[in-house]
Amino acid sequence: MHFLPEKLDHYIVSHSEPEPELLQQLTRETYQKVLQPIMLSGPYQGRVLSMISKLIQPKHILELGTFTGYATLCLAEGLQKDGAIHTIDVNEELFDFQRKYFDVSEYGTQIHQHLGNALDIIPELNMGFDLVFIDADKPNYVKYFHLIIEKLNPGGVILSDNVLWHGKVLAPVAEKDDSTKIVMAYNELLKQDERIETVILPIRDGLTISRKL
Repeated sequence: MHFLPEKLDHYIVSHSEPEPELLQQLTRETYQKVLQPIMLSGPYQGRVLSMISKLIQPKHILELGTFTGYATLCLAEGLQKDGAIHTIDVNEELFDFQRKYFDVSEYGTQIHQHLGNALDIIPELNMGFDLVFIDADKPNYVKYFHLIIEKLNPGGVILSDNVLWHGKVLAPVAEKDDSTKIVMAYNELLKQDERIETVILPIRDGLTISRKL
């Protein structure tokens, strides 16, 4: 999904930080072996996630939606040396795939996988988070926010992916299109909640940055 002319988009990518070799390998194997590889964050968004994490220098990161671990590794690049990232996913078939790449990275011991429903797991994580990345099932975005906001440290950041939802946020919504309805409600929630300040970046399918006041 391009919001800029394709040539300009390529120029931006070519003049940004290059994708690390390990992530190139992860991308190739994801496209070879995993359904819906388009769910990968991709090299440009991955470098954006990495840069944001490095700017924040978080001690604790929470990620909802691991997929094959691409974004996890990007976010881990900004972790403090004694920091940790907790990543949650329901797909047990990808658990070992993720672990293989985590373990060959320099962040292996800092990455903690959680398998199951994030709505059940989040309340069990007894810590405050400096950075949260939400990239899981869209119908639960609002529920995730309400669980996360109290665990987010002051000045902490929530990154929310797919908030433009393939442009559907601008189109008439079909009666049974619950995902689009929830994404639109979620965007409105982020705009109106006085505990945070929010800006949407038109990166790929839309990436929101929300900072807790």
